[in-house]
Amino acid sequence: MIGKLKGSIEEIDEDHVLIDVHGVCYVAFCSARTLSRLGSPGEAAVLFIETYVREDQLRLFGFESALEREWFRLLQSVQGVGAKVALAVLSTLTASELANAIALQDKAMVARAPGIGPKVAQRIVAELKNKAPAYSGEAGDAIGLKQELGEGLASAPVADAVSALANLGYSRDQAANAVAAAMKNAGEGADSAKLIRLGLKELSR
Repeated sequence: MIGKLKGSIEEIDEDHVLIDVHGVCYVAFCSARTLSRLGSPGEAAVLFIETYVREDQLRLFGFESALEREWFRLLQSVQGVGAKVALAVLSTLTASELANAIALQDKAMVARAPGIGPKVAQRIVAELKNKAPAYSGEAGDAIGLKQELGEGLASAPVADAVSALANLGYSRDQAANAVAAAMKNAGEGADSAKLIRLGLKELSR
């Protein structure tokens, strides 16, 4: 069982990469996002691997992070989602975007992936609803904040800060993400002015 490959890039194709590990070349199928983040032939590369063994084939799937690999596994727990569909989703959405879409039950965002119809998108957001936060990574705080905002549970300074940033032209998601990040540095009891200031700093990065 192969869990990780460290080597040099031999060749990059449309849907896979060839990794040379001490003279042995491995073919790893990857999402378009992972392939785009790899270097050029001859450069070093590290891929987290999911190994598929079937009666008639052995196939490796490569990911830039363990988190992306976990999402690949998780997506395939949904009826009608195989490796090809899972890679299509991960080619279109980052782990954070996917976690947000599931937490907010935004099937339209998931349906942006090629080959994903409304029914499959609906199954993904519905069946993974209670699993997404475990794999949301840095998006966890933002997801929780968005849920609080949607349910009217967020504190007044937090809600005011998100509204203020949205009024400046940022999307609701951008504003919520920025305020969630600002809250980590602002400390408990921060007023809206401080959250707005720190939120703007996050948005300017």
